[in-house]
Amino acid sequence: MSKSIFVIQKHAATHLHYDFRLEIYGKLKSWAIPKGPSFDPKEKRLAVLTEDHKLNYANFEGLIPEGQYGAGTVELWDKGTYKNLKDISMEKSFHAGKIEVWLEGKRVKGGYALVKTKMGKGKDWLLIKKEDKPITD
Repeated sequence: MSKSIFVIQKHAATHLHYDFRLEIYGKLKSWAIPKGPSFDPKEKRLAVLTEDHKLNYANFEGLIPEGQYGAGTVELWDKGTYKNLKDISMEKSFHAGKIEVWLEGKRVKGGYALVKTKMGKGKDWLLIKKEDKPITD
């Protein structure tokens, strides 16, 4: 299993939220998570699919000026690598609407699933913390 990057940016825009980004297709697929990621497997968090970003955006911190899309402060909240936990490619997992990854960040570690819902015109997903079981390479 090869490792790709993930990043979570705390974004104080119109509403405070966390942007969860996974490297897929050579770019960052992005979801806005209003309450941020949960560390409790019993909690499901809304994750709204947003626009893709270039990989170099993974290091962005700073102020997006008023009048621009996403205006507000962006803080790099967590960053690390992830492993795909499924036997199919990340691209196929994304299109199937069920992604399972193992995150290795400074704050966020362990298994997570992103599952597409039938709500929100295809943009609403749920981010779910999985029960952690050690994985082997």
